[in-house]
Amino acid sequence: MATPNATQRLVTYVTSKEFRTYLMSTHFWGPVANWGLPMAAIADTRKSEELISGNMTLALSLYSILFMRFAVKVQPRNMLLFAVHATNECAQLYQGYRYMNYHYWGGKEKKATPA
Repeated sequence: MATPNATQRLVTYVTSKEFRTYLMSTHFWGPVANWGLPMAAIADTRKSEELISGNMTLALSLYSILFMRFAVKVQPRNMLLFAVHATNECAQLYQGYRYMNYHYWGGKEKKATPA
């Protein structure tokens, strides 16, 4: 008997009881709901630096670091949750850079002076 190809294995897995149980668990829906955080942070990169809250950016950055650690320590590991918070961490670090550049590294002055 020939070994099943990748498509057959994928169909078999997706139609299995194990996969349906995963889709109904908090290991799946928790990270799916959390995708709103990095999507909002990425969308905010288009907005003015004046609107960035340094305190909130720091809080969200620390939050994502803690949950990235949680995602790899919990059993079974939740790599979907890790991916959400890794994405959010990158977005928050970029927002933090924009905040620091604007408020402390001369970005406000550069923006105020006409070219």
